[in-house]
This record gives sequence, C-alpha cells and structure tokens, in this order.
Amino acid sequence: MKFTDGFWQLRPGVTALYAQEAYDIWQTDAAADGAGIVITAPTGVIAKRGDTLNRAVLTTTISSPLEGVLRVRIAHHEGAAWHGGFDLPGAVPGGAGAASVGEDGGVITSGSLTARIAPGAPWSLSFEVDDRRVTGSGVRAQGYLQLAGGAQVDPGVVGNARADTAAPRPHTFVHEQLDLGVGELIYGLGERFGPLVKNGQTVDIWNADGGTSSEQAYKSIPFHISNRGYGVLVNDPGHVSYEIGTEAVERVQFSVPGEVLEYFVFAGPTPAQVIERYTALTGRPPVVPAWSYGLWLSTSFTTDYDERTVNSFIDEMAARDLPISVFHFDCFWMREFNWCDFEWDPRTFPDPDGMLARLHDKNLRVSVWINPYIAQRSPLFREAADQGFLVRRPDGSVWQWDLWQAGMGLVDFTNPDATAWYQSHLRRLMAQGVDCFKTDFGERIPLEVDYFDGSDPSRMHNLYTQLYNKAVHDVLVEGRGEGEAVLFARSATAGGQSMPVHWGGDSTSTFVSMAETLRGGLSLALSGFAFWSHDIGGFEGTPDAAVYKRWTAFGLLGSHSRFHGSQSYRVPWMFDDEAVEVTRIFTHLKMRLMPYLYRLGLDAVATGIPLMRPLALEFPDDPAVAYLDRQYMLGPDLLVAPVFSESGDVEFYLPSGTWTSLLTGESVEGGRWLRETHGFESLPLYVRPGAALPWGARSDRPDYDYLDGLTLRVFPGGSGMREVTVTTPEGVTQTFSADLSQVTR
Repeated sequence: MKFTDGFWQLRPGVTALYAQEAYDIWQTDAAADGAGIVITAPTGVIAKRGDTLNRAVLTTTISSPLEGVLRVRIAHHEGAAWHGGFDLPGAVPGGAGAASVGEDGGVITSGSLTARIAPGAPWSLSFEVDDRRVTGSGVRAQGYLQLAGGAQVDPGVVGNARADTAAPRPHTFVHEQLDLGVGELIYGLGERFGPLVKNGQTVDIWNADGGTSSEQAYKSIPFHISNRGYGVLVNDPGHVSYEIGTEAVERVQFSVPGEVLEYFVFAGPTPAQVIERYTALTGRPPVVPAWSYGLWLSTSFTTDYDERTVNSFIDEMAARDLPISVFHFDCFWMREFNWCDFEWDPRTFPDPDGMLARLHDKNLRVSVWINPYIAQRSPLFREAADQGFLVRRPDGSVWQWDLWQAGMGLVDFTNPDATAWYQSHLRRLMAQGVDCFKTDFGERIPLEVDYFDGSDPSRMHNLYTQLYNKAVHDVLVEGRGEGEAVLFARSATAGGQSMPVHWGGDSTSTFVSMAETLRGGLSLALSGFAFWSHDIGGFEGTPDAAVYKRWTAFGLLGSHSRFHGSQSYRVPWMFDDEAVEVTRIFTHLKMRLMPYLYRLGLDAVATGIPLMRPLALEFPDDPAVAYLDRQYMLGPDLLVAPVFSESGDVEFYLPSGTWTSLLTGESVEGGRWLRETHGFESLPLYVRPGAALPWGARSDRPDYDYLDGLTLRVFPGGSGMREVTVTTPEGVTQTFSADLSQVTR
C-alpha cells in the first residue's frame, strides 16, 4: 500500500509519524527472546524538555530467537491488541543474542548477524552480516500511519472480491522500510506467478483463489530473500502489503494494519544459508515416501468416471509401459452437492472397499480429493452445525455461502472437537485403503465470522490453511507413520513447508501458463518450500498435443509429478502416439534418477533447501543468472531448461565449466547462452561439471532398492575426489567415492 505522494509529500488524508531519533537505548533481559535492546524513538527530535509532551513514540525491541536471526518489534501502543505471529518451532529458549549498550549506541549480535542502532538523530538502524552492512532502516523508515475519512489511499480489492473474503481496510498501519542497495534484487514472497525478481512489484500477502494467471497467490509467504546476503520474514499471518522499490524506490517497504509490526532478519551470506536459517526457525519438511515421487494419475475434475474407467486407465498405462505410483480420485468420487461428506458415491462406486483393495493389488497408492467445506445437502452439515463445528457469524448463525458448494459451511479448526470430528472421517477413509489426501482450497476464508477460540478473522484468513493441512497431515502421520505421510495441498502460508507436498493450482493449458507455473514454483522455492508439483498439461481447458508433450517433459523433472486437468482425461494416448513415447521416456528417466532425487529429499529434511532451485540459489556469484526464471536446477547437479514452444526452439544459459547433456552425452562449455532446437522427446538437460550422479537400475517404480545394481555416472569438468551418498527407502545408506581426475570427455 502506498502512503506517499512522491518523495516529499503524503497522500491526502494520510498522517505519518516516523521514528526520528534513538532517544534512549537500554539493554534488557525481558525481550521476547531473552537478552535484547530496547529503543525509544520519538516521532520528533527532542531538543528541549517540553518536546517530550504530546509526542508519540515508537518502541523498537531487538532480540534473537535463533543464531543468525534477529527479531525486530516496532510498537506504537504496546498495550494494543496484536493477533500474534507464526509458530516458531525452532526458537531457542532464552534466545541466542548478545546485547550491549554504550556511548556509540546499542549492538546486538547473533552468530554472523549484527544490528547496530546509532544514538540520537537521525534514526539509523543497520544490519550487518559478517561485519558487512547489508541493509538498514533510516530516515522515515519506521512509521505509524493513520488514514482519515476520505483518505486518498485505496488499495483496491485485495484477494477475492466475492462475498466477504477480501482483505479489510483498516485506518492505522505500521510500516518499515529497509534499504535497497545498488543492484540489489528481492526474491520470494510465496508462489507468485509474475517475474521471479520482485523489484518493482506491489505484493499483497493475502491468500486467494485466483489461478496462476493473476497477481493473486494460493501460497502467500511474507518472507523475502535479498541477493545482498540476508532474508526478512514479517511475523504476521494477516495482511502484509509490500512495496518493493515501488513507493520509495531505494527501499523495500512492508506494512501491516494496527499498532505493532514484527519482523525477523536472517543472515546469509548465501541464499541457501538464509533458507536454512529461515526453515530452522519456521519448520522443515519431514521425509516424504519414495512412492510419492512416482507419477500420479488423476480422474480429472469434471470428467465422468467409475471403477471401470479407472481400471482402463491403469491397465492401458501398464500395457504401454508407463509406470504410475498413485491414482487420484478427484471431487466426484463423492456425490455432487455433498462435498465434503467423505462418502463414496454409491451410484458410481458401489464397492469402494473392494475397489481400493484391487488397486492396492496393482501396487498402487490411492489419493482422494477433500476440502474444508461441508455442503448443506450432506447429512454431516446438520451434525457439524448442531455441535458447533462450523465457523459462525457474529449473530451466532452458521456462516454459509453458495460459491463452490450450495449452502456450504466452513469447518472451524480452532475448535479441537471439530478437528477431531473431521479427522475421524479421514481415519475411516484410511481404514478403507486411502493412502493420502489432496487438500484443496483453504484460501476462500471469510472475515465477518467468529472462531471458536476467539481468533482474529484477519489473522485466520491466511493461517486457516495451516490448521487445515495440519489436521490432515497429523492423521496421516498417525495412521501411516513417519516417512509415509504426504499431502497434495494447494494453499499455504509461512511454515506450510513442514506439511508437503504443495502443487501450483489452476493454470491454463498453454505454453504461457506453463512458463508462469514454473515462475511460481521457483518463487515458492525461494520462500522455503522444498517440494512442489503442478498439473502437467495445465488445468483449465485441454492442452493441444504440443503443450501436453512439452509440459510432460518438464513435469517429470521435478520432485512430484501429476497428470490432472479440468474437463478432460489426461492420459497420453488421448493426445497422440508421440505423447505416449514422451511420457515413457521421462517417466523411466525419473525412476532411474530416484537415488539422486530421494537423497535430495532427505537433504531437504535436514537443511530446508528445495529440490527445484532457481539458478540464483545455486550460483549466487554468477550475475548472469539473477533474473533467470525459464530454467532451473534439479538439485545441485542437473540443469533443466523446459521448452515453451511447439517448434522446440529454446534459449538458455549455462554457468561456466564443462556441462554434459544427460540425454546425448555431448559436452559443451558454459559461461554463455546457448540456442538449441529439440524434438518432443528431448529438452536441454545438462549435468554440472564434475558431477557424480547415482543412477538407479529400475525404470518401473520409484520405491526400490537403489543400491541394487546402482551405477555411479561421473561427468567431466571436475578434479579431486567426489563423494556421493545414496539412501534407500528402507533407510540403508552407503557412500561412494569417485576420482574426477580420471574422467575425460
């Protein structure tokens, strides 16, 4: 949200009070994280005693919840209601900072990260990583803003305008502005489908069901990374508005409604180190099962299907040597107008227990679609309403609307009994043989409601999905065990990375949408999410054969892969014979890569580093990769450049060194742009110089003994010894060594 009119003026109706000086600074042991410093910042320079009267102050407290992380809390009125921040499972009891105050001001250090506050005027708070200043808060940076009636500040409708799910329009805000240096670039802020570099963008952290072709996002994460060697999380699950060089072009501004703003600064200096610290504080993913890396095949959304249809898909895939691991039943496994009642539609599936057993006999896992709504037609609606399990309006009536499902209510996951009730229906499905759940929706969350635990509805709008996904994930962990639980979730907020997997939402079936989908995934990766998927071929409409084949090659070179669509089946023979061959080639390739991919997943559990990586994450010292969002690294050793055209023409960049095509074996020198033309059965897939790639012996399934028949493929361009660790799904680990000096082209 923009409050100013150019550099000097405020917009009409806006009153701004800025921190003008650090009037006094003192050390405290009573900060949120133990030791810290507290600064009283009057909103005018205090020249004489009378200047302290009728003067607002901002109180800034700095502490450290974890090594290499600093918490900054700015409060206008400390006693005002604050709806609280995110869960921080990695916070260290007692904090991790060392603070001191002297004539030169206040200093607090945590690991390699230091904050310095200069005494007096002008206001000057700086952050250093390894003794190098990376950013800071200066003149007119920390501000308390008030909007008078008729103020000419109109953020427009933020989020879905339908019904009552758009962001509220309050009258008071706190904002911070952090310096943007020359050449500094900002990444992250969730799964956003515009350019990967966020400079020049206005971004609202407010989950909405807007598809991939809009500025809205299913996964809004108030966390960004700078290429200057630090990251920032705004610790507020509510509406956070960013102006990234768009109001003050030399700064990143973030503002929140109310009286308090809290944010964390994370030390690098590399982007990977920032992500490691961020996920150490907010949560890291658990192990996801090896079978989940295989191909997921869906019934699609509005298509007609029954057990015969399902079996025909599965049998035809097998007959064509197209291995699938998971079969997914989308919405219409339940009766129309009943979603979600967790009951198989008896008209279509009269024997669900037998059907699920037969699918398991074919060595398949089963996923079913769910959402957090209960439709009025379902018998469960009255049961949930009578027991107080649905979110209510302030007048005590059940909140309902007709968008999506007629008369649907929203399960109140702040009510432990409602959560247990919802989970009981999931347990029943798991007892039948369901292995995992697609947790759809979670973004259309209303504001004019009361929650069981009294939660602020503005806070719950983004945070609701966290409670929803956690309720489902907890049941899977309970019923299937650690390492076997996996979701297929659409919505998320900060911390959602601890409940994988997430997919990219509703794209259209075009090359343009394929590219925006990739941008969303790379942006989410730089927001701390290690696992990600998308609808191969696009969701809306039906792709032509060229889009389907190009998207298949791209989709099978990621952590998780799913064929799914809206109005049509997505089995490859529905497109052409070549689509079958493309699916076979890249499905088999992914299975052979499983020793590599599964190890990357285990590494993500330990570090939070994503499997799909923007080149800016993997090569932060190469300025040529800073803006690249049409290619990515799959782990540290594979570079993928999807083809976004029917013709097969593709332009991509290789960092310096000798790179080798995994598909052809040809080696080329990097440090330059290349142009290639690829048939549908190929794409630029290059192995990093000096890589040693563990190559599995099977191409028919993802969950096998990776050590049995393993080959270590060593590539030119390196020197010395390279160690490679392989872990099987059963947990057997073995480390191999390769002498890179013996490798020639």
